[in-house]
Amino acid sequence: MPSASSPLGSFPPGFLWGAATAAYQIEGAAAEDGRTPSIWDTFSHTPGRVENGDTGDVACDHYHRRADDVRLMAELNLSAYRFSVSWSRVQPTGRGPAVQRGLDFYRGLVDDLLAKGITPSLTLYHWDLPQELEDAGGWPARDTAYRFAEYAGIVAEALGDRVEMWTTFNEPWCSAFLGYGSGVHAPGRTEPVAALRAAHHLNLAHGLGAQALRSALPARARIGISLNPSVVRPLTPSAEDVDAARRIDALANRVFSGPLLKGGYPADLLADTASLTDWSFVESGDEALAHQRLDFLGINYYTPAVVSHATEPDAPRTDGHGASAHSPWPGADAVAFHQPPGERTEMGWSVDPSGLYELLVRYGQEAPGVALYVTENGAAYDDKPGADGTVHDPERIAYLHAHLDAVQRAAQVGADVRGYFLWSLLDNFEWAYGYGKRFGAVYVDFETQTRTPKSSARWYAEVAGTGVLPGLPA
Repeated sequence: MPSASSPLGSFPPGFLWGAATAAYQIEGAAAEDGRTPSIWDTFSHTPGRVENGDTGDVACDHYHRRADDVRLMAELNLSAYRFSVSWSRVQPTGRGPAVQRGLDFYRGLVDDLLAKGITPSLTLYHWDLPQELEDAGGWPARDTAYRFAEYAGIVAEALGDRVEMWTTFNEPWCSAFLGYGSGVHAPGRTEPVAALRAAHHLNLAHGLGAQALRSALPARARIGISLNPSVVRPLTPSAEDVDAARRIDALANRVFSGPLLKGGYPADLLADTASLTDWSFVESGDEALAHQRLDFLGINYYTPAVVSHATEPDAPRTDGHGASAHSPWPGADAVAFHQPPGERTEMGWSVDPSGLYELLVRYGQEAPGVALYVTENGAAYDDKPGADGTVHDPERIAYLHAHLDAVQRAAQVGADVRGYFLWSLLDNFEWAYGYGKRFGAVYVDFETQTRTPKSSARWYAEVAGTGVLPGLPA
C-alpha cells in the first residue's frame, strides 16, 4: 500500500499492473493437441444456451497468437498477466497423466512472459471442468475435489520453477451457483442442493489443491484464491431488508470466506438453508482442510447488490447474473433484488467504485496479514472502431480511473493492496453472452483476429508505466 512518502495519486514501487483473461474465453484451438471438451464446450454447443449460438471454438485464437499477444502486453507496460490453464488441455479426462503438448503451450507462454519482464499469475481453474468429470457428477460429487488436487500437482510440477503466483480457483461462487443453481453457466443444472454441495466441494478442492501445490512448489511460491465477493446493501434500513442483506451476504460471501478464512461455515447460512439440506455432505475435518494458509486473496469486483424482503411472490430477479426461471440463491426465495440508480455498463451493472473500496477494507480486516490483489475489475461498453480505425472508449477510462482511485483510498486506510488486474486484456467470449459484450482494453475483430488497443489501453499503459493516477482527459 502507499507509504506515507508516496505522493497523492501515486502507487508504490512493486505494485503489480496487470490484465486478466481465462482459457476458454481466449484460447480457441478447442480440439487441438489432445484437448477434449470441457463443460463450456458442451454448454456453448447446446442450442439456446449462449447468445447467437456463439462458442469458444476459436475465440481470440490466443493458442496460435500467443507470442504476439505477449508482445502487446509488453507494449502496454503490463508488469503481470493473469491467465488460466485449461484443465482439459492438460489432463483431458480429468484423470491420469498429463498431455505434454498441452503443458508445452503454458510452458511457452510463461517463458514468453518472463522474457518480457512480465510476472505470470496462474489460475488453475476458471470454470472449465473436463466434461468427463461432469459426467461423473461434477462439483456436487466429492471425488471431483480429489481430481482437482491431482491436476494442481501436475501443473505445479511442470511450471513451479518459473511461476510464483498461483491461484486455485476463480470465482467459485459462479461455478457453484450459476452452474448448478440458476443454470445460466455450464453445466446448466438447476438443482439448489447440488449448488450447495458444489460450493462445499470447491472449498474442499481449494484446500486439497493448496496442499498439493505447497508440496510441489518452491518455498518462494505464493498461493491464493480469487473470490467475487458481493457488496450487499439493504434497500431500506428496515429489519426485514437488513435481514435480506444478511441472507444474501451468507450465500454470496461467507459460504466461502467462512471455511477459507475462519475454518467453518457460518451458523446462519446453515439455518437459512436447513429446509433444503442438513449439510451432511460436509465430512469431519473438511472445514479445517479448506482453511489453508493464504499468501494472498484475490478480489473480483464489478457492481454492488441492493436487496429487500420480497413483498411479491415471483418478482423479477434483477441480480445481474443472467435471466433464468431458477434462482442462484438457494433458501433465499423471500429476497428481492433491485437495480441501483445511476450510470450502468453494457451489462446493465451499475457503476459504483465505492463497492470496491468497501470490499478491500472488509477483507483487509477479515484476513489480516494476507496480501490483497484486485484480480478482476472492468466494464463492458459498446465499443466500435471509428472511421480511422481507432477505438475510443472514454467511459471505460472513467470507470478505471474511479476504481483505481478506490484502490488507493482503501490502501490509505490500511488495506494491503499489492496489485490490480484489469478485466480484460482482450475482447473475448463472454460466457453466455457470447461475443456481444466487450470488456477488453484491446478491441478484437473476431473475423480477422486483428487486435486494436482502445484509448483505455493506452491510458492504462501510461498509469502502469508511471505508477501515477492522472486526472481524467478533458
